Amino acid sequence: MDLLCCESTETECRAYDDPALLEDDRVLQNLLKTEERYAPSSSYFECVQRDISPAMRKIVAEWMLEVCEEQKCQDEVFPLSMNYVDRFLSICPIRKSQLQLLGTTCLLLASKMREPSPLTADVLVSYTDNSITLEDLWRWEQLVVSKLKWELSAVTPGDFLMHILHRLPVPRTWDPVMVRRHAQTFIALSAREYKFAMYTPSMIAAASVAAALHGLDWTGKSGFGLAKLLAELTRITAIEQDYLQGCLVQIEEMVSQAVGGTSSAVEAPSKEPEVVVEQEESSSSTSVTTSAPQRPLGDESTSQDKVLEHEKKAGTPTDVRNIHF
Repeated sequence: MDLLCCESTETECRAYDDPALLEDDRVLQNLLKTEERYAPSSSYFECVQRDISPAMRKIVAEWMLEVCEEQKCQDEVFPLSMNYVDRFLSICPIRKSQLQLLGTTCLLLASKMREPSPLTADVLVSYTDNSITLEDLWRWEQLVVSKLKWELSAVTPGDFLMHILHRLPVPRTWDPVMVRRHAQTFIALSAREYKFAMYTPSMIAAASVAAALHGLDWTGKSGFGLAKLLAELTRITAIEQDYLQGCLVQIEEMVSQAVGGTSSAVEAPSKEPEVVVEQEESSSSTSVTTSAPQRPLGDESTSQDKVLEHEKKAGTPTDVRNIHF
């Protein structure tokens, strides 16, 4: 078992990384084998969803990220909740007025899976400006877990970070905590973007590590070189170097847009009256209803400005504005 680190009774206990697990290649290989089991469809907006768009998903994702930052959730909670969102949207069409309710439900489930003290339903409802009710949340919790077939222990990019860093020839003079925090920030930012649904968690993790080391100029100062770094990541994860390079380019472009504050046309969905999603299970004909979301979908600020605001306000360990590619 992992050892626990706790400075006082008022400090949340966190587990140390177990060297026995990090050094056992079977653990990494099992993660690589099982990650696709929890992969969402990368084309659900074209094949399943008709009333929502990637821009709407991003707005709700940014709101979910803000909740996680303000509540100081562990780093794994937000990517896991977005995994639930994408997997649910891959199989069940919904209305845009129900998207925030889905995001709230997935935050509740992810915090139960990864937090020692999960977020409460009351807190999450308050973050929606009470546009949903506790009854809505309980019903949708049952709906989501049933649609996901109770497969909630999904593999996320964060699960690969220490396994990758442990196997990279990074000198001890480099702070692994700093590299890890940079990579975790890139993972969180990529979870907001629908285009990263086409990449596996291991690929996002490896590309985030490459982006962190390259952004910190480790590739230049060490003489290791970006090409050699990608070759090492390919050796560790068995992911083709061209795919890693493509994912790395996407991450760098995403960060550059966030730093530059480039505005993009974000389609803000209009509010609608109450809508209904019918549960498909034959054993229940109960409908799930909710009113239109208010707080995140009415925000007129650009997505990039919101992310930078979240980074500054919530004290995220890595400030992407200090990273230059």
